[in-house]
Amino acid sequence: MLKALPVVSWLAAGLLCLPLPVLAQYKVVAPDGRVTYTDRPPADGSARVSSLGREGALPGTGSPLLPLELRQPASRYPVTLYTTADCPPCDAGRQYLQQRGIPFSERSVSNNDDSAALERLTGARTVPTLTVGSQALRGLSQNDWASYLDAAGYPRDSHLPPNWQQPPATPLVARAAPRPATPDSAAAPAPPPRAEVPAAPESKIRF
Repeated sequence: MLKALPVVSWLAAGLLCLPLPVLAQYKVVAPDGRVTYTDRPPADGSARVSSLGREGALPGTGSPLLPLELRQPASRYPVTLYTTADCPPCDAGRQYLQQRGIPFSERSVSNNDDSAALERLTGARTVPTLTVGSQALRGLSQNDWASYLDAAGYPRDSHLPPNWQQPPATPLVARAAPRPATPDSAAAPAPPPRAEVPAAPESKIRF
């Protein structure tokens, strides 16, 4: 007779079945902003590829190397937090990750392009959204977040180096550089600013 496995056991089984590299050597940023880690450089030339250091640290970041107990889960199941401005649940989620000592990247959602990209990546326009590897967790639920982080192998207590610096949030969709002004364009009146609708109380992004 089959016995029901605990929820965390099912989560661990699902995470560990993913065909992810044991130790990533490259960070790949797709045109839509999706970040993946791999042991082989992709053939697609449209992605932006960064070579990781020998110990899993990005060169030129100035951040100290992660200890082994963080380096391994971070290479297998990188954590990304999707947030927007004036979002108390986003602030609470960020604080939870920082208190637990999770190395994560933060992507900000501030316009319609970002919102559309978030929906393509996670299936909804909800913030905060946390991704652990390929698993998207929409909305703030510390119990759910903790279960997936545990299953991915992240320590429950902080093991970050004392001088660790969290990377700043970056836009989900890369911003195009402003075009240089020409004599004709300089004389043209600027279009009126477009009003943006703030996020709804349930943290559902609407633009």
